[in-house]
Order: sequence, then C-alpha cells, then structure tokens
Amino acid sequence: MDYINLGRTGLKVSRLCLGCMTYGVPERGTHPWTLDEAQSRPLIQQGLEQGINFFDTANAYSDGTSEEIVGRALKDFARRDEVVLATKVYMPLRNKPNVGGLSRKAIFNAIDESLQRLGTDYVDLYQIHRWDYATPIEETLEALHDVVKAGKARYIGASSMYAWQFAKALYTAERHGWTRFVSMQNHVNLLNREEEREMLPLCAAEGIGVIPWSPLARGRLTRDWDATSERSDTDAFGRTLYGAAEDADRQVVEAVARVAEARGVPRAQVALAWVAQKAEVTAPIIGASKPHHLEDAVAALELELTEEEITQLEAPYVPHAVVGFS
Repeated sequence: MDYINLGRTGLKVSRLCLGCMTYGVPERGTHPWTLDEAQSRPLIQQGLEQGINFFDTANAYSDGTSEEIVGRALKDFARRDEVVLATKVYMPLRNKPNVGGLSRKAIFNAIDESLQRLGTDYVDLYQIHRWDYATPIEETLEALHDVVKAGKARYIGASSMYAWQFAKALYTAERHGWTRFVSMQNHVNLLNREEEREMLPLCAAEGIGVIPWSPLARGRLTRDWDATSERSDTDAFGRTLYGAAEDADRQVVEAVARVAEARGVPRAQVALAWVAQKAEVTAPIIGASKPHHLEDAVAALELELTEEEITQLEAPYVPHAVVGFS
C-alpha cells in the first residue's frame, strides 16, 4: 500500500479509503443491506492488514451505529495515532429542528455526539456532508474553525456541492483567517464524470485532496447491465444517481467488461483503476461487504490502464444531469 499527502497537508493517507456506510445495525436508518458488527469487524481488520489507514463514516449512517462499530473495531485492531478517522455532519438523525444542518448549534452538538460514538477525543477529518442552503457559510466555517481549535478535529473537508459553492467556502475561510477545507469527497466514476468539468480542476488548482465516493457506481460497473444485487434492489438513493442516460451507460458498462476480459481481471479492478489513475484523485472511497472486495481494490492500484484502454472506457460517455448534491 502506498501513502500520499491529503491535499497540501502533511497528513499521510493510504491510496484507498475504506468507506464505512456498509457497517451498521441493519434495523437502524435507511440501509437494510448494511452488515452488523460481527460481520463488519473482520472486514475492517482486513482493511488494516492490507495497509489501509484511512476510514470514512458519517453520523447519519445507520442512525449513528456505523460510527459505534467503526470506533470499537479501530480501538481493538489499531493504534489511534496510526489511523486517519473521518466522519461527517449535516444529515439529520431525527426530524427535529437544529438536529441536522450546519448551524453553529448543530455542528457543536454533532461533533460531541460523533466523538462519543466513535470512542475518541478527536477525528482526523471532519466533513460537511452537503451544502446547507439554510445557514450562512460564514456561520458554518467559523463553527468548524472553532471545532478544530478546540482539538476535536485535525482537518476539515467538504462533500458533493457545486464548484462555485466550494470556491466561495475556500475564499471565505481565507478572508477571515479560518480553517480551510483540505479535501473534497465527491461523486466520480465512469458513469458520472461531471466533476471533471469544474470541481476537479478547482481542487487541483487549490491543492485540495480528492476522495471520491461510489467509484464503482454502487456496483453497476462490476456486473452486467441488467444484473442486480440486494443493495441495488433496496438502495433508494442509488436509484436517483444512474439510469438517466441508459443507452450510453450500458455501453460504458460493456466497455469495462471488455477491458477486464482482455486483461483477465475482475471488472471492479478496471473501474477502480480508472478513478485511482486520475491525477486529481488522492484516494477513492471503497465499500467492502466481502473479503474479495478489498482484495480487488488493492489489486486495482497496481493495474496500469493504457491510454488506449482509457479511451475505450471513456468513449461512450455522454453529459449527465448533476446528481448527488442533496
């Protein structure tokens, strides 16, 4: 496993980040396909053994139980100073005022609750899960700055927003002398490349680490177009992300299959290698519900796609509507 600085910081992260939305109590929240603690722990341990030091969760995943499971596993299997632990804030855990969003009150409550669930004094990366249209960005940024200065987070990051919004946040923080976002967790894969237009160039220009979510398009790039999985059958949010350009998307999936067959490797390795090889990308966020998911992800880092293969994978793509920002 190779390690790389997250953006312009001195923080070293593995070239893969283990996304922990897969781990949580299935009866809690909106993800019935999650793995319970007994099923989750071996996969988290395997990730550590394969050199992954970067773990991403969120307060809203499985009603907070993802943070609890991840926190206990990392405490048992790793030294705190050797792992990079990231979580997120914004999504409401309950349908009550001030429970979600990015107001000062919401952020201060959420960080303390996340730390309690994670069983740690601090997180390495505290990320805003989405843009909050109901709260001035100045209020959010000053609150995040105070969280960092209180020692409860080492760095702050953002996720899934328009490039103009991210540019405004970076400029506002710099103007006030507040802590600046160091990372962008956005939606990048062969079925949705819209971030190539503005967000990825902005991140490159500003020295922002890029940690894309759903690099395998929620598994759609790893199987035949008409095939489904337990997750795809129950993933309401996932259904909002793909399918608008069905003919073109099908051709992309078929291109992945052809390249993988020619290379003699699983499709997941090809799709992930395409994301990992992008110059702006620091560490794709992978989900793993089976041991071979982690094995394929690590192997993908060693798979060097040729220019001809990249052209073949990218050729069928057509412009897509912006999705995943809500």
